[in-house]
Amino acid sequence: MPAQVGDSLPNVDLYEDSPTNKVNLAQLAANKKIIIFAVPGAFTPGCSKTHLPGFVKRAEELKKQGISEIVCVSVNDPFVMAAWAKDQHTAGKVRLLADPSAAFTKALDLAVELNPLGGVRSKRYSMVVENGKIISLQIEPDGTGLSCSLAGAIKL
Repeated sequence: MPAQVGDSLPNVDLYEDSPTNKVNLAQLAANKKIIIFAVPGAFTPGCSKTHLPGFVKRAEELKKQGISEIVCVSVNDPFVMAAWAKDQHTAGKVRLLADPSAAFTKALDLAVELNPLGGVRSKRYSMVVENGKIISLQIEPDGTGLSCSLAGAIKL
């Protein structure tokens, strides 16, 4: 069953910038309110033109509303995510974390098979997590569209 409001984040390590820099979202979310959103792939058109830029643009506003961190997750390697972060100018706004084996994505039961993108990827979603528990979750109905998971639709 896919993740639901009330569920705790899985205790899975993701990677930021390199395979040696592990980030555990369950630990990151302890005693904080964070936004996590996932995209099917770094550098893909909808992700690079709409989804990520929306959160980058609204980062300051969301942080003023009590959000400590904004995190983008994708089933990519950490080097690709680091290059995408640089390309999208996310520093200080949105952290880009790699889920190279889709362990986090599978633990949430939000994986989707997208063969044109290389196989298992994440469904597109956004969630608000407070102290490690999901308090708001928007999963795109088709898994990849751009509607309910966008920055403007986030439910704080």
